[in-house]
Amino acid sequence: MSLFKQSLQDIHTKLNNKELSVTDLVDESYRRIGEVEPKVKAFITLDEEQARAGAKQLDEQLTSTNPGERGLLFGLPIGIKDNIVTEDLLTTCASQFLSNYNPIYNATVVKKLKSAQAITIGKMNMDEFAMGGSNENSSYYPTRNPWNLDYVPGGSSGGSAAAVAAGEVYFSLGSDTGGSIRQPASYCGVVGLKPTYGLVSRFGLVAFASSLDQIGPLTKNVEDAAYVLQAIAGHDPLDSTSAVVDIPDYLSDLTGDVRGLRIAVPKEYMGAGVDKEVKQRIVEALAVLESLGATWEEVSLPHTEYAVATYYLLASSEASSNLSRYDGVRYGVRAKDTENLTDVYLKSRSQGFGSEVKRRIMLGTYALSSGYYDAYYLKAQKVRTLIKQDFDKVFESYDLIVGPTAPTTAFRIGEQVNDPLTMYLNDILTIPVSLAGVPAISVPCGLSNGLPVGLQLIAKPFNESTILRAAHAFEKHTEHHQLVPQL
Repeated sequence: MSLFKQSLQDIHTKLNNKELSVTDLVDESYRRIGEVEPKVKAFITLDEEQARAGAKQLDEQLTSTNPGERGLLFGLPIGIKDNIVTEDLLTTCASQFLSNYNPIYNATVVKKLKSAQAITIGKMNMDEFAMGGSNENSSYYPTRNPWNLDYVPGGSSGGSAAAVAAGEVYFSLGSDTGGSIRQPASYCGVVGLKPTYGLVSRFGLVAFASSLDQIGPLTKNVEDAAYVLQAIAGHDPLDSTSAVVDIPDYLSDLTGDVRGLRIAVPKEYMGAGVDKEVKQRIVEALAVLESLGATWEEVSLPHTEYAVATYYLLASSEASSNLSRYDGVRYGVRAKDTENLTDVYLKSRSQGFGSEVKRRIMLGTYALSSGYYDAYYLKAQKVRTLIKQDFDKVFESYDLIVGPTAPTTAFRIGEQVNDPLTMYLNDILTIPVSLAGVPAISVPCGLSNGLPVGLQLIAKPFNESTILRAAHAFEKHTEHHQLVPQL
């Protein structure tokens, strides 16, 4: 039995009883990586030397400290998405532009994980600059879905989700701009949590769309997600968008009790475009929650149909601004054989960025340009407000919104890569949540044709406790999260 199939509490008990060492856990991670990584390709960079040195230091603490003095995530091998900066460890954003970028500082979430005494195994593959929904836009190689290697793992945090599903790391961090934690979690059959915007610091996250980006965990189960969120949530003065809120004890809320919970099911989330088998898995999941004492009713989020267009205007506009700093001068790879400064800009950006990144920069620059700003960007901001108001209105009467995470299961590699509009529509059920800034989680709720289906639970801002409680109760009464791919 893989060590990573055991619960966090079981692992810590064995560490405390000297039945297991942190070195054993790190060995297990690299053993599994050696076994499956040639097939899955979830990593861009491994940090084996530092990981083993860190494991040795923590093993020394096993004999010199009491359990209560150790970090919340003591000894657990983890993966970090490659757009979260790590000191002295390459952070490439899966782009050739940053293929030589070795940061001189850690992101706040990385500092917090180090304080919790987790061990970083390496940096995870992703869509370049987090722009994509399939992980096929990585400038290195596509990550493959452990459930079927001919299928995508989802994106942009595809490497983070695939590594957890394949048992290469105990958990990982991803980033979610329009669904990039939840959608790959759904495709790979793991748990993916997007916190409320502002709950987790963005300091050290390479910016894609600053008003949307959020860091969150991908884990094997809901309890582990609560552990990781406990470790990384909280105000950060280095992040101007970080919220000043009290952080509850998320673990104490995992009571399994959902009696009286009022659930809303948007008809737009179960309508045209959602696969029949996916709908069936959601109906079955609702029946489980209902059997536990929750109630549900159909509601409407009427502006959902405008969410994808709104998102791609706003996200691309912010991306065009954020990515203007990549010019071949300050950092990153500079083009050779240039004759003047304009040549440096032109050739460095042409050679450094991939086609999807260029597409979004051009779309965003157009939307922000004189004569089009009011017609596109400003209009999109107004529609974003309407989408947020849809959620506010539903939450006046309900505790949770529930539906599918994605309209279909994972699709084949190469099937949609040349059709960006179809690719964008895969995020139609996750994008509204990001635009509203509310928290959501994706948990496995069954299979369709051998591929995982995700159940999405959405709550009011800073009400992560409710979605964790409901997701944990669902998990306790089903076995979907125990299914693993047979690589």
